[in-house]
Amino acid sequence: MKYRNARDIFPEALLRQIQRYVSGETIYIPARGEKKAWGETSGYQQYIRERNAAIRSAFAGGESIETLMERHALSYDSVRRIVYRKKEVAALQYAATLSSAQAYAAAEKLDVWIHLYLNENGRNIPFSDGLKLFDRCYLGPIRMPLSLFRRCAGPEPEMRYQIHPEWFAQHVAKLEKSIREDPDMPPLIVHYTAEGFELNDGNHRFQAYLNLGCTEAWVIVWITETTEYEDFMDKYGSYAKEAVMIRR
Repeated sequence: MKYRNARDIFPEALLRQIQRYVSGETIYIPARGEKKAWGETSGYQQYIRERNAAIRSAFAGGESIETLMERHALSYDSVRRIVYRKKEVAALQYAATLSSAQAYAAAEKLDVWIHLYLNENGRNIPFSDGLKLFDRCYLGPIRMPLSLFRRCAGPEPEMRYQIHPEWFAQHVAKLEKSIREDPDMPPLIVHYTAEGFELNDGNHRFQAYLNLGCTEAWVIVWITETTEYEDFMDKYGSYAKEAVMIRR
């Protein structure tokens, strides 16, 4: 895909109007008349099914786990789980809900739920792609205090990701209504490092929870370094006693 500078395309007045909503980010403008359902183009779940079927077939044909690790850029434990597991992802029902995330976690497929969510309802494919660059530790879903987290997206000037005030307020209000009607919302996704927590996905839901007077929410925590995992368990392990831990 070719990227072009917006200054070379849009009139100055239109560019200023666009910058009220988004600035300094890459955006996709669909062709006229193009309208696709969420997940129609990503096909992540189908990809996982086909990849895992190919891995099991190759393993049954005599290929080693080490060879399959190299071919598919997976860890030893990931390949081993694929070739020996009895319950396949296809048997799970994906939905952008806490209960679906919990089902995937129980099947040791929490990472699959995360990527399905980010590629479909979360509409954050770059985040999904970034998580796949290294093996990560995924913990959750865990119920944790909202006071531990801070938004990184919103209309406030100090926010890393700026969102137009009217759009932010409207989206939060819709989520408040959705939470009242059905609390089975997708978990927040947070990153833990030595510096603390970073709220990667769910900034609008986070604000909606606060507006509704909630003090806790379900989250999925992802961690990269072993030392950071140990630090998390030392400080917050009491919240993660029942959580499923997966490294992919």
